[in-house]
Amino acid sequence: MADAKPAARPVNPRFSSGPCAKPPTWTLDALADAPLGRSHRAAVGKAKLKAAIETTREVLGIPAEYRIGIVPASDTGAVEMALWSLLGARPATMVAWESFGAGWVTDVVKQLKIDAEVKTAPYGEIVDFAEVDFGTDVVFTWNGTTSGVRLPDGAAIPADRKGLTICDATSAAFAQDLPWDKLDVTTFSWQKVLGGEAAHGMIVLSPRAVERLESYTPAWPLPKIFRMTKGGKLIEGIFAGETINTPSMLAVEDYLVALDWAKSVGGLQGLMARADANAKAIWEFCEARDWIDNLAVDPATRSNTSVCLKFTDSRIEDGAAFAKAVAKRLEKEGVALDVGAYRDAPPGLRIWCGGTVETADIEAMLLWLDWAFAEEIAALAETA
Repeated sequence: MADAKPAARPVNPRFSSGPCAKPPTWTLDALADAPLGRSHRAAVGKAKLKAAIETTREVLGIPAEYRIGIVPASDTGAVEMALWSLLGARPATMVAWESFGAGWVTDVVKQLKIDAEVKTAPYGEIVDFAEVDFGTDVVFTWNGTTSGVRLPDGAAIPADRKGLTICDATSAAFAQDLPWDKLDVTTFSWQKVLGGEAAHGMIVLSPRAVERLESYTPAWPLPKIFRMTKGGKLIEGIFAGETINTPSMLAVEDYLVALDWAKSVGGLQGLMARADANAKAIWEFCEARDWIDNLAVDPATRSNTSVCLKFTDSRIEDGAAFAKAVAKRLEKEGVALDVGAYRDAPPGLRIWCGGTVETADIEAMLLWLDWAFAEEIAALAETA
């Protein structure tokens, strides 16, 4: 069989792409200030929610004129709120290169029945944004969580666009440099890069998006949970901490703790540097081996958060079975949890590298990946 097991072990073996690892300094005791058993509409609740909004603005560098709201149902709820509330005023273009982007295509084309142009690329590749008509409303993910492929920048998005850009940035926010002047609607969730608790989403609206909301009424009925206007005017309370439905104040406290930690490591620049270092360790690991590679074809589009890998060894006949066996072996050893590829993605591994993960843990895990690969290859040889 393979060489002896590595001596080093990750301190934290959690490499899930969502919910993601907590900040390394996190403890349950840090949540002691949560106003449990209190109304979110009481002064203390409103203050916590407003602090979550304004600290998000501070860390991400969101312009003062942009509205930020806490909404239900995680990033999915935030995206759906945008799609149902804003689309239909002009033609739309749907851009997808992985499963979540494809899901938004389904919602718009089959549920809202909008005759949209659909542009797709296979896993590992990305749509050429130079060919996208920004005279239409354009819906896209910034970072493909299930493909490990991201937009390198917003250069292809024109400043004088006529349509709105609606961007699902859930695995990009807090790890990648989002050009706010190129994004009209941006959504993300707490449980990704900052390792917050699930079920709460964020929606960021540019002045152009607010103008659309106040001047356009969709042809379809809007559930209460999606409504951001009343009487043709934006419901400003949503963007000051007066949430549409009841949030978890424990989850809010957890998010505030994560935001404070983010500030302590240098804010957005510090978070990006941590994610870059984590991803770089994996990229260099792949470059030094001929049996594994990044799923992203173009290095310029490689994600620094959800790093997706594929096995390339010619001895592997059943890629899905082999990848599952490697992931299972790593989990059994307690050195890498939840690193299997997403169910709709090509067979392989997906390793979360956001800023809450320590580079030393990535490096220790990679030693075990070497070992697990050798073990599974040896097992294949024994059954041949």
